[in-house]
Amino acid sequence: MKRFTGAWTALVTPFRNGAVDYEALGRLIDMQIDEGIDGLVACGCTGEAATLRHDEHLEVVRFTVARAAGRVPVIGGSGKNDTAQTVALSKEVSALGVDGLLVITPYYNKPTQEGLVAHFEAVAGASDSPVVVYNVPGRTGVSIAPATVAKLAAHPGIVCIKEAGGAVERVTAIRTLCDIGILSGDDHLALAEVATGADGVISVVSNVAPAATAEMMRLGLDNRFDAARKINNRLYPLIGALFVESNPIPVKCALAMMGIIENELRLPLTPMRQDLRGGLEAAMRTAGLL
Repeated sequence: MKRFTGAWTALVTPFRNGAVDYEALGRLIDMQIDEGIDGLVACGCTGEAATLRHDEHLEVVRFTVARAAGRVPVIGGSGKNDTAQTVALSKEVSALGVDGLLVITPYYNKPTQEGLVAHFEAVAGASDSPVVVYNVPGRTGVSIAPATVAKLAAHPGIVCIKEAGGAVERVTAIRTLCDIGILSGDDHLALAEVATGADGVISVVSNVAPAATAEMMRLGLDNRFDAARKINNRLYPLIGALFVESNPIPVKCALAMMGIIENELRLPLTPMRQDLRGGLEAAMRTAGLL
């Protein structure tokens, strides 16, 4: 079974004057790889996938795969809020040469657990790429129960869950039921979740701190938690500052402070409030990023 491990960056999608800024995206991808990140995720929630046109979505994934050029694996987001569209997009994203698909639980519809099983099995059955199911009830309004994860794990095409349910004990609950891969989706819980059985993290903070995030995950997975905790403690103020407003508002502001991208989002997201930027800048200085 394919296993996704280590630190993966949920890439932002840079914009300039309303269009995707591929020059900035290339700089960001190169920085991630140069600083030792284990993998990249394109067109997830952090990548503002919900605001990308269909052609933009495919081109961002294609560009990310091409720029990575086999140096690290790439997972492409392909989730929509209905099964037919998710199947169609998953086929297209898979054809771009990704190493896996990140498929969010259907949002707005609030499906039952039976509906979730049918949805993810339909997607996995239609694609040649391994599926990472994405549990993030804070964005979708529905959570995948651990017992449902165990049912999904029986499908050969479903290999991992990005767990962003906000509770460390979910990792234990899932791990006791099945051997599916688990990547934390919560930066502030990532190290604790590795300690309880997760295989790594799909991270927001690694957009700005890839080296530290990757090293923390390596140390944790190697059971060197004293050293890993030191990094986690150093990153903790930054992680808090990156979530004072909806992701990816603060992380885009942080990347702009570093001169990597423009501080531009698509409505309904707006740039970070001016009165919050000082706290973000201070946290970045504490982390050694400015």
